[in-house]
Amino acid sequence: MTTTVLLTLSIALLAGLMLSRLAKLVGLPAVTAYLVAGVLIGPFLLGRIGIGFNPTDNSPEHYKILCDLALGFIAFAIGNEFRLSQLKKIGRQATIIGVFQALFTGIVVDVALISFSLIVGNDVFPMSAAIILGAVATATAPAATLMVVRQYKAKGQLTDLLLPIVALDDAVGLVVFAISFGVAKSIETGVVDIISMVVNPLLEVVLSIVLGAAMGGLFTFCERYFHSNSKRIAISVAFVMATVAISGIKLSIGSVHIAFSSLLSCMMLGTLFCNICDFSEDLMNRAEKWTAPLLVLFFVISGAELDLGVFANLTFVLIGLIYIFFRSVGKYFGAGISARMTNCDGKTSKYLGITLLPQAGVALGMASQALSFGSDTGKMVQSITLFAVLIYEIIGPFLTKMALTKSGDIKPEGRISRRDEHAEKKRLESEVKAAEEAK
Repeated sequence: MTTTVLLTLSIALLAGLMLSRLAKLVGLPAVTAYLVAGVLIGPFLLGRIGIGFNPTDNSPEHYKILCDLALGFIAFAIGNEFRLSQLKKIGRQATIIGVFQALFTGIVVDVALISFSLIVGNDVFPMSAAIILGAVATATAPAATLMVVRQYKAKGQLTDLLLPIVALDDAVGLVVFAISFGVAKSIETGVVDIISMVVNPLLEVVLSIVLGAAMGGLFTFCERYFHSNSKRIAISVAFVMATVAISGIKLSIGSVHIAFSSLLSCMMLGTLFCNICDFSEDLMNRAEKWTAPLLVLFFVISGAELDLGVFANLTFVLIGLIYIFFRSVGKYFGAGISARMTNCDGKTSKYLGITLLPQAGVALGMASQALSFGSDTGKMVQSITLFAVLIYEIIGPFLTKMALTKSGDIKPEGRISRRDEHAEKKRLESEVKAAEEAK
């Protein structure tokens, strides 16, 4: 078993890295290459002949712990964008845009899918599924966005706004999903449950923030006793792992459910640490290098988890295309309208919505919760979400890169490989040496 796991992980890592070289030749972001690599070595293609993830004893689901940990580090890194010095400049804008575009997108998708349900009939496409999918549409993928920003070292007003908005987007999405899920259940059962519709989602957000703040305070206290960079990296890894682990605890007291969002908890962990610790920026940069292979594996495994079987059902494909179109419209115009409301510059208003299109982890988590619906509605929601994620995750990072380039946040000349940098350094040293000898 250990041999199989290690061999599979090595194949996944190498496949992602090698395909990223090909992606670079055609101008695609590395994250797109990692996802495509996952699809290639996943259960539907090479996995069937024993190369990579197979459909039975070595499926992508067996590596969930790696994905959970990677998402924890991604959220922890996004917490770095909530420094008070930065929030004083863009906090109001990010909050208004983050909340407005998420709600606007949910409403647009709800209206479109509910209308489709009324046209084709509740038996073909239940209205409850339409309502749940409207909530799923609010979520954005922070992982893909962060990877594109890191790869191309994007800097500027759009990038400064983007990461806080993505973080807020998921918090709003969790609340909207829980409320929509409760409404959908009420439609099917005829029973209205205020606790599941309002209390539980708000409680999850509040508890996640409290957990992250508590862990962030403890992390900052412990960090001061270590002075070497290696030990500081080790303790940061320990606290992210601990926060992800505690976030998995679920308790029920009657109809009240006590649960945590690992994304929100780890974001808060990073936020508090970055605002209290004097050395946080340096530590964040070092942690980014340490987690690079883990993030490559996360995206390759995510690609392997994408279910190509959804293409077999034409009804799901049609509904998925409607969902993708109207979610894209909602994100683009919702972000554009709210950006203009908050006096953002023209380029930010024009391109911000495009950067919010990627969708993955949080949306898939919502779709998994929909399975508890206890009818075909849950399976339909999951299948349509899987179809949309497959499309969004492959084209979304490319669109994010395009938007950041058009806005001026990505400079084509800004990225020099280490190999080229070393060669340039050697060339300059040779020129200096030759000049000295000539004297």
